[in-house]
Amino acid sequence: MAPRISPLHMPPIGFAHRGARAQERENTLAAFSLALEMGAAGLESDVWVTVDGHAVLDHDGRVRSGRLRRRRPIPDCRRDELPDHIPTLAELYDACGTDFELSLDLKDADAAPAVIATVDGAGVGTGRQLRERLWLCHPDVDTLVGLRDQWPDVRLCNSTRLSRMDHGPERRAAVLAEAGIDSVNLHQTDWTGGLVTLFHRFGVLCFGWDAQQPRVLNELLDMGIDAVYSDHVDRMRHALAAWYPDER
Repeated sequence: MAPRISPLHMPPIGFAHRGARAQERENTLAAFSLALEMGAAGLESDVWVTVDGHAVLDHDGRVRSGRLRRRRPIPDCRRDELPDHIPTLAELYDACGTDFELSLDLKDADAAPAVIATVDGAGVGTGRQLRERLWLCHPDVDTLVGLRDQWPDVRLCNSTRLSRMDHGPERRAAVLAEAGIDSVNLHQTDWTGGLVTLFHRFGVLCFGWDAQQPRVLNELLDMGIDAVYSDHVDRMRHALAAWYPDER
């Protein structure tokens, strides 16, 4: 079985959304490790930076800390004030190795330097170019342009919605291509085969998130999507294996 539209990224990347969160607590080392054991090619998380410079993986970005257990933003906390289940990016690489794609949603754009430093540190001695397997995601195009100026070899992704594209998708595709932004990430309900073809015409990869059900996964892969994000690693891997049996 072949997709109606060929992806630009072969094979498409299967990102485990916050790890194998259907089986383990999300954004934990257990969830990330299990996702890779189950066959995910990529991991996804949100990233923040602590006041003492550690890139950490968490979704909400607020934790209970201090004597009064008040909820505080992670950027206001030291690493040692965070709950034990929240890992640093360095701990992710220590626990899971480096053989995976990594998609990080920059909830705090100031986290980018700490992320890059950690990624570079993890790659020392491995012979791997980890920056080329790092996808930094952000909704604001100007922020992504600033990141591209600083780090030309990092993969960048515009995470947004179709309804938020000022001047329409064709203009957005042209802007991303001109700025060297690698991909656009939309909710699965936004994607159509025609929209995938449009972004591919500009050389922009198409990512789809919230792909939970087999029907949705198959529809996205059939229209040539370049990456999917799912909580259900088993369903995701089954769909990818059905469409691309000769690929990993």
